[in-house]
Amino acid sequence: MNMAWVYLVLAGICEIGWAFGLKYSEGFSKPLVSIVTVVVMILSFVLLSQAMKTLPLGTAYAIWTGIGAAGTAILGIVFLNEPRDLIRILCILMIVAGVVGLKVFSGAK
Repeated sequence: MNMAWVYLVLAGICEIGWAFGLKYSEGFSKPLVSIVTVVVMILSFVLLSQAMKTLPLGTAYAIWTGIGAAGTAILGIVFLNEPRDLIRILCILMIVAGVVGLKVFSGAK
């Protein structure tokens, strides 16, 4: 697999991490959590920028946000007892399908 795609997946995972960090930093009032959140946020942007050296902007950005959105929603359901109704799960699956579709039909190698 092309390193750009690896960078992009890692950037998306970092996006999930900083979204959770924002939740637990309580408005950046917890210093340690806040610092870790900002570091993961920067890492996410750095990895995304590396992926964008090769991948098309629209594809990379949409996949990055899709991984972050779907991943954060899934972890919210699993770990934060957020709603897990059928329509919510179907919407997450549509995001995942969109991310997969962008990868498959991107034309980037």
